[in-house]
Amino acid sequence: MSSSTTTRWRTVDIVVASVIAVAFGVIFWAWNLVWGATEGAFTFFPPAQAVIYGIWLVPGVLGGLVIRKPGAALYCEFLAAFVSVLLGSQWGTVAILQGLAQGVGAELAFLAVGYRSFRLPVAVASGLLAGLAAAIFDQIRYYSEYDFDSFRLPVFLFTVLSSAVLAGAGGWALTRALAQTGVLDRFPAGRDRTAV
Repeated sequence: MSSSTTTRWRTVDIVVASVIAVAFGVIFWAWNLVWGATEGAFTFFPPAQAVIYGIWLVPGVLGGLVIRKPGAALYCEFLAAFVSVLLGSQWGTVAILQGLAQGVGAELAFLAVGYRSFRLPVAVASGLLAGLAAAIFDQIRYYSEYDFDSFRLPVFLFTVLSSAVLAGAGGWALTRALAQTGVLDRFPAGRDRTAV
């Protein structure tokens, strides 16, 4: 981070990160229902359902892009997962651990650039790394008994690609859209609309 930018969280950072996380915790709860409802649509090739996976990783990318402080991506992703569990996730408390892993993945992209760049390539990398963490977690937790070539590998690839597109590019587009409304004016993401 530049010397003029502090890594210390302000009260507004905590509040906005928490609002992002809680809102996405509710979205997660709804997306869990969508996931269950769409299983039948993917009977032709069940691993393809992972093309919609990236929605679960948006808060990590969005939090990192909006707050722009160390820990923001991790905080938003983890808290969103926690809220979804409180609302009744069908995956139970294991979703909290998964949110932690996904948050670490999302955070790594911002850490890698020293919290100095918040452009599209960093957002896509954040989504991709969150997806990589999610895919590894799922391989161990849910898919270890499945055939590698016909199921595990395609699920892995669809998850990572979906996360790069939906969470990475989607999170970047959502940040730009929010910035255009003026709701992010107290944040660099809102003041620096052209660089988001």
